[in-house]
Amino acid sequence: MAEKKSDRTRASILAAARERFGADGYERATIRAIAADAAIDPAMVMRYYGSKEKLFAAAAEFDVRLPDLTDVPLEQAGEVLVRHLVERWEEDDTLKVLLRNAVTNEAAAERMRQVFSAQLAPAIQRASVDQPAVRAGLISTQALGFALCRYILELRPVVAMSVDEVVAWLGPTITRYLTSPSPSQV
Repeated sequence: MAEKKSDRTRASILAAARERFGADGYERATIRAIAADAAIDPAMVMRYYGSKEKLFAAAAEFDVRLPDLTDVPLEQAGEVLVRHLVERWEEDDTLKVLLRNAVTNEAAAERMRQVFSAQLAPAIQRASVDQPAVRAGLISTQALGFALCRYILELRPVVAMSVDEVVAWLGPTITRYLTSPSPSQV
């Protein structure tokens, strides 16, 4: 029973931290405010996470759960990736918290780099394309730019788009990044 209570407490702290870091940013979010949001004593936050930095690292843990592109025809890979990424952003605010904080906080920026280098680059490499790291970087520019405009800046035309519309607009661009010969091959 005690283990279940501690799991609930950890989950409550993480949920409150994600909300607070997302709303206030890393710099303005405080352990006291996060504890108040979780309805616990601030000492409990420190007991479970040790520091604001460690709490942020735990709150910013994000698995993109990218699809395996090995058997996806490259001509369809852009659409598959875009649909998957938009659906992940729609269901989990963690990436939004990271994106909002990465601009002003080096720890968040580093966490964002880790998410994409550890998850996106290997997925692109499995698609058997040349220069997978460069292609993953270019895909990131589109994906993160879109996420910034839709979820952080909330540009109305971009927010109003359905997932299918986003896929129709961005899918071909991502596909081009995957299928075009690299400039060194031209």
